[in-house]
Amino acid sequence: MIIETGANSTVEKLSEQSGQRHPRTMPSSPAIKWQVEAIQKLLDLPFADLLFQAQTVHRTYHDANAVQRSTLISVKTGGCSEDCAYCPQAARYHTSVENQAMLSCEEVVAAATAAKANGATRFCMGAAWRGPKQRDIEQVTAMITAVKALNMETCATLGILKPGQAEQLKQAGLDYYNHNLDTSPEFYAEIITTRDYQDRLNTLAAVRQADIHVCCGGIVGMGESRIARAGLIAQLANLDPYPESVPINNLVQVEGTPLHGTAELDPLEFVRTVAVARITMPKAMVRLSAGRQQMSEAVQALCFLAGANSIFYGEKLLTTDNPDTEKDQILFDKLGLHAL
Repeated sequence: MIIETGANSTVEKLSEQSGQRHPRTMPSSPAIKWQVEAIQKLLDLPFADLLFQAQTVHRTYHDANAVQRSTLISVKTGGCSEDCAYCPQAARYHTSVENQAMLSCEEVVAAATAAKANGATRFCMGAAWRGPKQRDIEQVTAMITAVKALNMETCATLGILKPGQAEQLKQAGLDYYNHNLDTSPEFYAEIITTRDYQDRLNTLAAVRQADIHVCCGGIVGMGESRIARAGLIAQLANLDPYPESVPINNLVQVEGTPLHGTAELDPLEFVRTVAVARITMPKAMVRLSAGRQQMSEAVQALCFLAGANSIFYGEKLLTTDNPDTEKDQILFDKLGLHAL
């Protein structure tokens, strides 16, 4: 795919060689499949051209100055049996994260109430384990029902789901299920060996079958190449339909994990990734997730310009610091952004 831009064009054009349509006409369940090479060509564009295209697509489908605010709480922390090389919650790594038992429903509701008071419209609950046991599902479904009663969107990230569990979450009122692909299939084995890529796809399929919205993204800055980042975006964009919510995480390095000491990703490469996610998944909410604490205001502003329209905010993003609500409001005021 060759993207043409120029002074005489008001929107980008896709080369007839590619057979792909402009994202303006792309449905949320795309019949068009994005090739990795086509996505890499987007990533390779001059920076200004790429942002122009991303902003054009963004304004076609979204309020250009509106950003959704979401809050994420860890309802069960640490002690996970997986070997994700980025994760301080893995039991096999020696990090500063301490194991914590499941929070009570009352604690979760109190956190959700506070988040709503601070402007959050979506409340996400995460648990560190390979996948939930039935007794875990029963506890989490009670939390979901209680948070839903606060008139908030609910999201959960609980790992691999067993048959029937997605339906139980749906019945409890779950709106979104988060299950990230993390990276491209080709780079995946460098990061995780305790579950297969297909395991992740199977859980996503089960979530769709249960009529729950999908929240699915990945992590960049793990030592992957640009072609691997293109491969991740291709996987996400080719899901049918693509995710309604796409979190883009920048690796937060934690001492004791295998990826600690990895060369940091250039901030503008992160912005490029956000822009390509917006172009290839035009109707999705593209969320700035982990790593935002380390970003300058200028980089965050570029991410919003590139099409990001959702953030996690609050004191913690699972186990890593997140910009606080006051700093976010100051930045919103500087940029003229408002909450969705």
